[in-house]
Amino acid sequence: MNNLLLRVLVLVGLWSVVFGACALEGVVRDAATGRPIANASVVADDELRSTDGRGRFDFGAGFDAATVSARAVGYVRNHQAVQGVVPLELVLTPLRPKALYLSVYGVGSAALRRDALKLIEETELNALVIDVKGDRGLVPYRSAALASSGLAQTIVTVADMPALMQSLQERGLYLIARIVVFKDEPLAMSHPQWAVHDTHGAVWKDREGLPWIDPFRREAWERSLALAEEAARLGFDEIQFDYLRFPDATGLVFSEPDTEAARVAAIDGFLDAARRRLLRYNVFVAADIFGYVAWNSNDTHIGQQLESIAQHVDYLSPMLYPSGFTFGIPGHRDPVAAPYDIVRHSLERAQQRTGLPGVRFRPWLQVFRDYAFDRRAFGEREIRQQIEAADAAATDGWMLWNPHNRYGDEGLDPEPLRSTP
Repeated sequence: MNNLLLRVLVLVGLWSVVFGACALEGVVRDAATGRPIANASVVADDELRSTDGRGRFDFGAGFDAATVSARAVGYVRNHQAVQGVVPLELVLTPLRPKALYLSVYGVGSAALRRDALKLIEETELNALVIDVKGDRGLVPYRSAALASSGLAQTIVTVADMPALMQSLQERGLYLIARIVVFKDEPLAMSHPQWAVHDTHGAVWKDREGLPWIDPFRREAWERSLALAEEAARLGFDEIQFDYLRFPDATGLVFSEPDTEAARVAAIDGFLDAARRRLLRYNVFVAADIFGYVAWNSNDTHIGQQLESIAQHVDYLSPMLYPSGFTFGIPGHRDPVAAPYDIVRHSLERAQQRTGLPGVRFRPWLQVFRDYAFDRRAFGEREIRQQIEAADAAATDGWMLWNPHNRYGDEGLDPEPLRSTP
C-alpha cells in the first residue's frame, strides 16, 4: 500500500471517529400550512422515531436507509427517498377519509366495485374499506400467508390483488384493510383446541352458527398478524382490526380465567403484537369497537375498555349504528329517531373520557335498514345526520357500512368542483 493511500485511509478513519457519520435527521411539516407536526411517526431501517414539538426527528449517525416514511393522524403517509440529503423535510398532506365498505364478495364483484367507484367519483367519498379477512374467515385473493399456515383456500374472489390495488391507488384513494380477528371459522375448525368452548366441552358457535377463536390463545394470533403484514405489503394505508373482542355471550369456556383484567390484557396484547409486526411498514392501525364501549366504564365483558384500547391504536372506530343501541343512551330511548344525537353524544363521551381529539376517531355509520326498532330505511335524512354529527366532532372522517355493499348518493355531498391550473 503506498503512503498516499495510507494517509487518506487514516484521515477518513479519524474523521469518522471525531465527527461521526452523517446523522439521518429532519422535520415533518403540514403540506397545507407549513407548520411542524409533533408526534409524527418516522420509520427508517425498521427503526421508529417520533417527532418532537418542533416536528423534528433524529436517527443519529450511521443510518444509510434508502427511504424514510412518515405518518401522523389526520394525514396521508409519505415515503421519501433519502438520496444523501440531510436534514430531510417530509411533508404530509391532510386527509379526512370518507369511506365505503366492500366485503370479500363485494370487492370481487365487478358490478359492485364499479358502482362503488362511480359513487366515489361523483361524491365526497375518497376511501375504501376492503375485507382482507371477512366475517367467515375468507380472504379475497390468493394469499401466501394462508398457504404458509396450511389452511386451504377454496374461494378466491379477486384474481389479481396487486393489480387491483394499483388501480385503486392511481385513483388517489385511501385504502383500509379490514381484518376480522377472533371470529374465524376456518381456523377454529382446523384447530378446535384454539376455539371457544361451551360448558360441555364442545366448540361453541354464535347465533350465525360460527365458531370463534379463544383470544387468550396467543398461538392463534399468527393468522391475522400474517395477513395484516401481507396487507401492508400490498400497499394498504391502514390496517383495521374488527371482531377484536371476546364473544358477547355467557356460559363460555376459555383457556384462561375469564376476568375483566385478563380480557383487556389479551386484546391489548394482540394490538401490541400487531404494532411490532407492522412497524417497518409504518401503516396506521385501527380497531373497531362496540358503540356502547364509549359509554361503559368496564370492558363491556368483551375485552374492549375504551381508555385502555385507545393507547394501542392510531384510530378508534366505534360502530355508532343507531340500531345497535338497543337500550338507548341517556336522553334517547329511541335511537333510530335521533341519528345525529346518537353519533354526536357517543363521540363526545369517548373524547371526554380519553382526552383525545376528534382526529383520533373515525366512526362507522349506518346505511342499512333498522333491525331493532321500527324497521325504518336509513335514507338521506338519517345518513346525512350521522355524517354531520361526525363532522361536528371533528373526527378523521367516517365510514359507511352496508353488509350488502349497495350504496346510493343519499346524504352525500357531491364532489366539489376541482380548480383547473
